[in-house]
Amino acid sequence: MACRSGCCCGSGPINEDNARFLLLALFIVIYLLCGAAVFSALEHPKEREAKERWAQRFEHFSQKYNLSKKDLNNFLRNYEEANVAGIRVDAIRPRWDFTGAFYFVGTVVSTIGFGMTTPATIGGKVFLMFYGLLGCAATILFFNLFLERVITVIAFVLKSCYERRRNKAVLPQNGRQVSDGGGAGGELAGWKPSVYCVMLILGAAAILVSCCASLMYSAAEGWGYLDSLYFCFVAFSTIGFGDMVSSQRVAYEGHATAAYRLGNFFFILTGVCCIYSLFNVISIVIKQVLNWLLRRLEGPCRCCFPRRGHHRHPRRNVVAPGHLRARRDPSIETDAINESETDTGRRLSGEMISMRDFLAANKVNLAIMQKQLSEMAVGNQRQSSSSSRQNGFSGGVGALGIMNNRLAETSVDR
Repeated sequence: MACRSGCCCGSGPINEDNARFLLLALFIVIYLLCGAAVFSALEHPKEREAKERWAQRFEHFSQKYNLSKKDLNNFLRNYEEANVAGIRVDAIRPRWDFTGAFYFVGTVVSTIGFGMTTPATIGGKVFLMFYGLLGCAATILFFNLFLERVITVIAFVLKSCYERRRNKAVLPQNGRQVSDGGGAGGELAGWKPSVYCVMLILGAAAILVSCCASLMYSAAEGWGYLDSLYFCFVAFSTIGFGDMVSSQRVAYEGHATAAYRLGNFFFILTGVCCIYSLFNVISIVIKQVLNWLLRRLEGPCRCCFPRRGHHRHPRRNVVAPGHLRARRDPSIETDAINESETDTGRRLSGEMISMRDFLAANKVNLAIMQKQLSEMAVGNQRQSSSSSRQNGFSGGVGALGIMNNRLAETSVDR
């Protein structure tokens, strides 16, 4: 009571999900403020210098050709309107022929939106609203399915490496292999690839695709290599500033134009898929960091942050007797009990889910969403399992939501 009366909040403990949300919101605000300070310090002097240089050139041009500043400003405004419509000083390919329109719809459904081409007619703007609604949703689903298959490949590779290392670790004795008691099948049943290994592999794949694409853009577009890397990140992360846009010339000297445009399409598609998958995995790591911060904040102010229970589960990388491990009840999120949970207690903290469990959870994803929507409609809080409260992984819809639900069974906070 004394702690509550002297607490800054004065309204009792905060729900753990709300505390995590507020902590993440605070982090994003601080992150935005720091980013704004850095970019302002780097870019504002360059902007001021360019503005002064433009004022001098404008004054010199108006005096040289005896033009009034008002007429010259009107002419520049007309050019800006033409520029928005796709008219440039340099020779570029048509914006609204079939190939140009295909490039445009690709930037729409991928949510890149470079901005170099925009619809100018009322019919085009209205059609874009409906076209983008369905196209963006379908593309996000494609990215989710791509993520599933990437995890499948990574899990297969990591499992093969794990088997190879384990076989080398078993020393032959009298011509026979020494067994550690559980057998190879028992050990592999409880093995999961680490989320940090998955993040490292996806990061390496994204870097490799970006470096290869930058070589192509440097040769074809005449950009510097660092500028090409910058373009790759802006495009692959779907930020799409539009200051640099690839494949806009009518023809490329010394390059097969059709081959370059095909390569441009391939690299953008592959890069966006890799970065999207990497963002999903990094978000899980960020959530683990938030859980760690919440656990550290429990000590100074236990009345503001909920305690996670008096009896904490042992870390999953410690082998515990089978009768001491509690068996979780089946739920709509899991659809079945993971057999590896009762077979072995050896789970590395922060591990990813197995692909069989991931795909099984994906089959009931619609039921999860319906259950959550019905509970929110009647105003009931979703009752999290004890494992979810321990790990801090709550529900969700989509690939990230599935991983969060299943990570509640395979991950431990740090």
